[in-house]
Amino acid sequence: MLQITTAKLSTAVLTGATDIGAAIADADLFLVDDGAGGTLRKTAASRLKTYIGANTPAFSARLNSAQNIANNTFVKIAFNGELFDTDSAFASNKFTVPSGEGGNYFFNYGIQYLAYAANRGISSFRKNGTEIQTSEISPLTSSTNPTITGALSLNLSAGDYVEVFVYQNSGSAQDIRGSSSELFTYFGGYKLI
Repeated sequence: MLQITTAKLSTAVLTGATDIGAAIADADLFLVDDGAGGTLRKTAASRLKTYIGANTPAFSARLNSAQNIANNTFVKIAFNGELFDTDSAFASNKFTVPSGEGGNYFFNYGIQYLAYAANRGISSFRKNGTEIQTSEISPLTSSTNPTITGALSLNLSAGDYVEVFVYQNSGSAQDIRGSSSELFTYFGGYKLI
């Protein structure tokens, strides 16, 4: 019986005899059976993104400086520093799902209080103005800078928006912590593929 070995094949023939030895890059090529009709065609790895999808829209924002929070009131956080915003969907301190981008999303946030005493510190994550998740620190102490964090997954439609509010009841207006160089108070999210 005659046998064809890889040594007898031209280097231009796809054999799979060696590993690529590196991470897949956008310019790498794959062979696909075009329409399952038996015709092999090449495609760049970059085209797989159009089929599989990407974790976008995605955004990350932070509070650049301290924000004053009134006593005994829920106040929307003014996330005034964008780290990135792939689809320009984060504006006016909220993320709004762009047209054609409905689906499942993951969000996370953190709020750092400055050191003061209060019975309660509460975060409120809201969808279209309605509270859907809260987290609480009780009591807040004047010896630390406690942080409330939250994370959740949501199914959203185009035009839905999400935002984060904060509450404290120290008896007077107090600050939450912000910085233009560190993430003390932050908000981010991305579409799940």
